[in-house]
Parts: sequence; C-alpha cells; structure tokens
Amino acid sequence: MAKLDEPLRNLLGAKTAKVLASGLELHTVGDLVHHYPRRYAQRGELTDLDGLVDGEHVTVMAEVTKVQGRTIPRSPGYLLEVTVSDGHGTLKLTFFGRKGAWRAEKELSPGVRGLFSGKVTTYRPRGGGRPQRQLTHPEFRVLPEEGSAGAAAREFAEEIIPIYPATKGLESWKIEECVQIVLDQLDLGPDPMPGPILRRHGLIGLGEALRGIHKPRDWGELERARRRLKWDEAFVLQIALAQRRKAASALPAKPRPRVRGGLLDAFDAALPFTLTEGQLQVGEEIAADLSGEHPMHRLLQGDVGAGKTVVALRAMLQVVDGGGQAALLAPTEVLAQQHYRSITAMLGPLAEAGRLGGADKATRVVLLTGSQGAKARRQALLEAASGEAGIVVGTHALLQEHVQFADLGLVVVDEQHRFGVEQRDALREKAAGGRPHVLVMTATPIPRTVAMTVFGDLETSTLSQLPSGRAEIKTFVVPPERPAFLARTWERIREEVAQGRQAYIVCPRIGAQEDEEDDAPTPPPGPDEEGRRAPVAVLDLLPRLEEELLTGLRIGVLHGKLPPDDKDAVMRRFAAGEIDVLLATTVVEVGVDVPNATVMVIMDADRFGVSQLHQLRGRVGRGSLPGLCLLVTDAEPGSRARQRLDAVASTTDGFALSRLDLEQRREGDVLGAAQAGRHSSLRLLTLLKDEELIRTARTEATALVEADPDLQGHAALAAELAVMLDEERAGFLEKA
Repeated sequence: MAKLDEPLRNLLGAKTAKVLASGLELHTVGDLVHHYPRRYAQRGELTDLDGLVDGEHVTVMAEVTKVQGRTIPRSPGYLLEVTVSDGHGTLKLTFFGRKGAWRAEKELSPGVRGLFSGKVTTYRPRGGGRPQRQLTHPEFRVLPEEGSAGAAAREFAEEIIPIYPATKGLESWKIEECVQIVLDQLDLGPDPMPGPILRRHGLIGLGEALRGIHKPRDWGELERARRRLKWDEAFVLQIALAQRRKAASALPAKPRPRVRGGLLDAFDAALPFTLTEGQLQVGEEIAADLSGEHPMHRLLQGDVGAGKTVVALRAMLQVVDGGGQAALLAPTEVLAQQHYRSITAMLGPLAEAGRLGGADKATRVVLLTGSQGAKARRQALLEAASGEAGIVVGTHALLQEHVQFADLGLVVVDEQHRFGVEQRDALREKAAGGRPHVLVMTATPIPRTVAMTVFGDLETSTLSQLPSGRAEIKTFVVPPERPAFLARTWERIREEVAQGRQAYIVCPRIGAQEDEEDDAPTPPPGPDEEGRRAPVAVLDLLPRLEEELLTGLRIGVLHGKLPPDDKDAVMRRFAAGEIDVLLATTVVEVGVDVPNATVMVIMDADRFGVSQLHQLRGRVGRGSLPGLCLLVTDAEPGSRARQRLDAVASTTDGFALSRLDLEQRREGDVLGAAQAGRHSSLRLLTLLKDEELIRTARTEATALVEADPDLQGHAALAAELAVMLDEERAGFLEKA
C-alpha cells in the first residue's frame, strides 16, 4: 500500500513521474491525489469553445463536423484539418504530414465525439477572413457512441468525466489513469479530522472524499467530496492561524495608553472639522489595542477619501504621548512626501518641537527617503535615533540596517500590498524590548488583503462613512465606437480649467525604453491580446497635448524616473494651482490630495486593475467640487475588459469593487509570497463562495487550539498541518 509521502516513481515508473514533476510539480502520491480535476464533463455536454484563451493548454469535449486532407507545396507535404464544434463555435485541429495525420484520419469522421488536448493558438486563413483558433497536433481520445455494444461502453457513456489541469506529454485522460492507479493502492491511515467535528458538520471520510472528487458516480457524490476537502483546507489553515494568534498573544509590547492633556488632545482641539462617528469608533478600537501589553496587528480599511490618514495620525500621537515613536512606511517617494506635508500641515505648531513658533507640547516629524541629500538624510537619521522625531515618514529607506529608532512603538504601513512580507518584518524588528504595534492601511482592499482578513490573520477596522462635504464623482467610459466622446474629453478639461480647476491625465507608461516597473499599472486578469498596440505613454502624449489637444494650458509631467526634487517641485506647483493639467503615470495613484483637481482622465484604462482604477479616481472629488473620471479605452463592447470598466463606472463603492477584483483575480497564495492571480496552495477554497464555511472552520479551530495548543491529542491532524506548513510557509505566516 502507498503512503502520501511515497515518490510517484515507485508506482508510476520513472518516465511518467518525471513528466508529472517537470510539467505539474507533482512529486509524491499526496501531490497527485490533491491534483484535482479542473472541471467535469458529461456525455452530451460539449465544451464552450468561445471561452478558450490563447496560450492555454486545454482539454475540450467536442464533435467532429468536417475532415479535410490536402497536399501542400512545402514540407511535410500534407495537411489534415479537422473541424470540431460545440454546436455554436468551432475549433480547428491541424495535423501535418502523412505520419502525423494517419491516426486522426483513421479515427475521426463527422459525428464522432471525443476529448481533444493541446495548446490554443490563433491563425489567419489565407486570403483573409476572421482569425481561427486551433490545436496543432492535439492528442485525442474518441468517446464511445450512444448505444454502442458492450457494458463498458454504456457505463462510460453515462459517467462524469474529470478534466484535469494537464501538461505537454501528459493529457487529462492519462493523468486520470495515473490517479486511479494511485487511489487503488492508497493507504491514508487515520483520518486527520477529529470524529466529533466530522459528525457535527455532516462530513464524509477523507478516503471517500478523494475517490468522490476524482471519480464521482453522480453530482451529489462530487458535491459531498468537495465540501469535505474544502473543509480540510479551511480548517488546517485556521488551526495554523489560531496557533499563531495564541503565540502572538504571549509576545510583549510596551503599552501606550492615552495620556490626557497630551499631544493627541491638543491635536483634537485644533482640528478644523468634526471627526465622523466611524473615525471616532475606529479610533477607540485602536486606542484600546495600543494600551495593551501585546502587539496590535490591525487592518484599517476604508474607501478612498474616508479619512484613514487622520485616524492613523491620532494613533501615532497616542504613541508619542506614551514616550514612543511612530514610523509611517509609504510605497513611493511621491506618497511619502505627500504624507509628510499632510501630517506637518495638520499638526502645525505641534510638529515644531524646539523650534521658534513650536507649541509647548510638540514633537518633530521627519522624512527619510533613499534619494535625499546627504545633509538632510544625516539630520533625519539623527532625529530618529535620538528620539527627537516622534514621527518618521519614509519609503523603503526606513528598512535599511543603519536606520535606528530610540523607541519604536508603532509601525503604520500604507497600501500594504505594495510591500513584501519580509520588508514589513524588517521594520518591525527595529523595536527594542518587544514588538511594535502595527497598523496596516488600505483604501480598496485587494484580494490578498480581503482573503487574509476573512481567514482570520488581522483584526479589522472599517471606515465606511465619508466625511461631510465630500463631492460626488461621476465616471464614464470613453469607448472606441464613440470617437466623439474622446474629442469631448479634451473639451471637458478645457472647460474645467476655464473655471479655475485642474485635471489629471494618467498613462500606463512613461515612454522611455528603460525599465518602468515602478510606474507600470497593476495588470488586469487574463493575458494580453496578440498584436495589441503599445500602451499610451506620457512622453508620447505630451507633444500632442501641447501642440494640438490642450494648446495654451499649463501642463506638468510627473513619473517615477524624474529626480526626487523634480517630482516634489511638480507636485508643489500642482497643489499651488500653478499647473492646469498634470500628465502622470500611476505615481499619483494613492495619497495625492489636491482638492481643486476635478477631472481624472485615464488612458488605456483597460490595462489597469479594478483597485487601481478606483484609487486613481479617488484623486478627484476630494473637496466640495464634483469630480469627473473618464476611462478611455479601445476595448470592444462585450469584452471582459469592457465589463470590468463598466463595473467601475457603475459604482464608487470600493468594497463592492474589491469583491469584483477578488472574483477575477482570486486570493493569491495565503501561505506563500505569490500575490493574487497566481498559484494558490488552496486548491478548492474560494473566499467569496466559502465565507460561511471559513467562519465555521475558524470557530472550530480556535476551540480546538484553546483545548490542545500543540495538537498532542490529534497526531494525524498535526501531521497534516506539518505537510501544509513547511518551514518556509510557516515563517511567512508568522511574519504576515
């Protein structure tokens, strides 16, 4: 009998095991039995061929409608074209050479149904015509005909057919055969799930679940199998998180209770506006955490413009009142400078400790970035190390080894998805005598953040109420089929500027040949279309704006390759009203606050992700003036890209858009460094569909860990946890 950790070569042979390892990263029996079918087919239900994507390795069930062979003048001298259909769309199967085509000619004829496996490509027929999708030299398996003789054929005609994620050299049906060989010899040992939990939730045994997901006799059996295996994924992850939470609750952190009559009280008294109920409530939650003897680890999520910065600043002042320091980590220099200016402006004399005009109870705010001049950098480092600066704002430069703090009590991370786990952890390690409190801020929760939150990794505070006086933002798509809309876009900018207002124009690229990674937009889900034109670039659009489209207006340029002093100068001039139109890349995505800016034009908007579009839109409508956002695109009506843009235009609710983003991009790997859209260790569990299951699993896991923290009474479950959490992933989870 085979154990889960047994190498596949022992059961399947070295050749097959090598293909499984190199093509699908499957090495052990456990890897293979957890390589679940991507979908299931049933006799009479053909694959939707319109949903195929170029470059994907697919397995489709279709019916042959036409077979045509012909000689061709070039080598190999013969071409066989087989057309298959799902009843609506068609797909070409091409076989070159007599040798390559002989089996297809023998077995494929009109009316035959089969499974066809290969890589999807697109070609243009000779003489023009619509592009055609094809599989070149696909592997295939003919299905028995209805009513054909033999019990085996009748049984096969009625069964559910699993379609596996496959690879070159090993088609779906061959993987199915490998799985059956392994399942027939599998010895699972004791079920890792405690019996009382299985009975409480009506879950089937693990062996039954594995057989049911790979070879279901009916759809009910498949559903029971999926439910059990989803539960295992959720429960084991929640056990790991519960253990981490329990361990974290024992870590020391210096309490920073609120000090009456201190900086925070002075700041509140000087505020020119009234805090919203949401800001006050979230402030109380954070204040209570900061007063505790264990480190806070809280996510502050709020829609664009909800006032997160004020909440974070009040938390920082509470820590400074308690004798500590706060560090605010921002992803870009533009945003770090914006935070620095915003915080010093809000604090006023309270940020001028020891200086002429400073308040009696005051602190210092310093900025630390990688490109500062030597003198300014030395002064900032000195004030951080001595404790003279209560608040230090910076970029990745804060993470460097020589940056020291006198008493780091709070780390605020803005737009946390822009930082790696190791980077955030490096800053956290700079606290002496325990761990600092951590506050993570994000505007539109990206999929990974939402996933980790629901999975139980962070305590969550939500700002859903916008401050009074915020103006409405209207969003419209500027599509290719309405060229007059694009002309009207430039007119609208002129009209707004004529009224003394300002505008942004955002492009996906700078235009230079050098690396532009810092400015590149977050790519939307799905591959780019072949032959697509290059994206609109700042440096290419600038001459057209100056000479043709926006002649006479004062246009400023901002992108990631400008020297830091130039970036700061451009932003200061734009904020002062000395620039009418700011032509920029995504460096203005977050944190930029110019209330007089009322128009946001996003070129090639379909090249941006949902969250990024929402962030960019949030740069306008930040005062009492209404905002206008125009999403310029050449995406055709009905395409996935247009559907995404239409969704953004239909709502300004960032939480609704985060769910749309999650639906399209998935959660990412919650136990590894992969971000959303990439391979996940959670094979079946999905956030949006399984929220209730995840919550139930969390309750059960928390109770079990409270009773048995080290799982000493649950050896099989501990072994399952060890497999899921290897050393690298365990470390990642701890840091996260």
